[in-house]
Amino acid sequence: MKYYSTNGKAPLADLQKAVVKGLAEDRGLYMPEEIYKLPQAFFDDMKGMSFQDIAYNVASNFFGEDVDEDALHDLVFDTLSFDCPIVKVEDNIYSLELFHGPTLAFKDVGARFMARLLQYFIKREGQKEKVNVLVATSGDTGSAVANGFLGVEGIHVYVLYPKGKVSPIQECQFTTLGKNITAIEVDGVFDDCQALVKSAFMDEELNKHMMLTSANSINVARFLPQAFYYFNAVARLAALGHQPSDMVMCVPSGNFGNICAALFGHQMGLPIHRFIAANNANDVFYEYLQTGKYTPRPSVQTLANAMDVGDPSNFARILNLYSENGALSPAETHQRITSLISGATYSDEQIADTMRQCYKETEYILDPHGACGYQALKDNLRPGEVGVFCETAHPAKFKEKVDQILGTDIAIPERLQAFMKGQKQSIALSKNFADFKQYLLQQ
Repeated sequence: MKYYSTNGKAPLADLQKAVVKGLAEDRGLYMPEEIYKLPQAFFDDMKGMSFQDIAYNVASNFFGEDVDEDALHDLVFDTLSFDCPIVKVEDNIYSLELFHGPTLAFKDVGARFMARLLQYFIKREGQKEKVNVLVATSGDTGSAVANGFLGVEGIHVYVLYPKGKVSPIQECQFTTLGKNITAIEVDGVFDDCQALVKSAFMDEELNKHMMLTSANSINVARFLPQAFYYFNAVARLAALGHQPSDMVMCVPSGNFGNICAALFGHQMGLPIHRFIAANNANDVFYEYLQTGKYTPRPSVQTLANAMDVGDPSNFARILNLYSENGALSPAETHQRITSLISGATYSDEQIADTMRQCYKETEYILDPHGACGYQALKDNLRPGEVGVFCETAHPAKFKEKVDQILGTDIAIPERLQAFMKGQKQSIALSKNFADFKQYLLQQ
């Protein structure tokens, strides 16, 4: 499989280059030249298959040309050492619980897969030069990537996060690890962290000094594996007797990697009727759906902090996918997107009200991000439809906020407690690229 850039000015890349480089030379995001449809026999059999077997079939469809069959099987089964179950919240609403992995967040799937795929390429090529992974985080990405790569030989990870804008529990999950993980505390917002990472990839001097790649959802090996759990959710709904024509998938959305994976799955034949992108107050995508105009702006801080993104990177992929790589006009592209995807946006007050109402009526505890997805289904499901929303992180990762809103004392899972006992180790930097570059050149 070859990969092209969304900006259309970079040479084609194979999977290894797309994964190792992360970003194309023209600052565009890599897209696969082809998205193959899965055979109907797979969908007929899916409801009787295990999560790992479903994921392996999806992975083979995407990566089978570039990764040895046995190695890919091991990659997938090792990545998915935990389940992503659906849990009934109401008669027609299910939670897709994506917090059963090592760091209790949905990004464990993509981060673990990418770490293993990158190590596969390093070993296959006998590469001796160290690979340096740069990742910007608004919360859960940092912990998932750091733990996915922890102790992996030949790889060093730099996690950039905005000072004072991730939860204390999230912060301790990537600042206490040491070994091959370095946490960098940036005096700015998530968009500043993301801009530093992107600038580093484009800096000629830095790239001569060290081999750089990204583990944000701009990397194809990070976001594509997230399609695995959407196929699994459909299989589990089908096993309960629900029809694909009735299924709605609602994805709390920040940098749009998660819903982008769902949309790529849809292109592969994933039988979902329609999608809802749920935003917090950072509503640039919602605005695009209403107006056809995309106007990025600085992010604002909210209760659902992992979605605090004012210029979502993966919007470029969505635009490219539905414009057929620029073949369609902006108006035609907008029409195609809005015929499949609707949007919703919620204030902090609405998020808190949703969390309280859901807990009171169902005893189900939502985290602030999942609350956006749940409420979007409540507001937008049509008669006869069944909705699934992504519960993207364990509520205990936001214990202080959740307890304050619900009047509860959520138990902290043992895995989280272990992180909290560690000593914080981080490097404080400004949001200026010159400072970040100088730091990396000294490594």
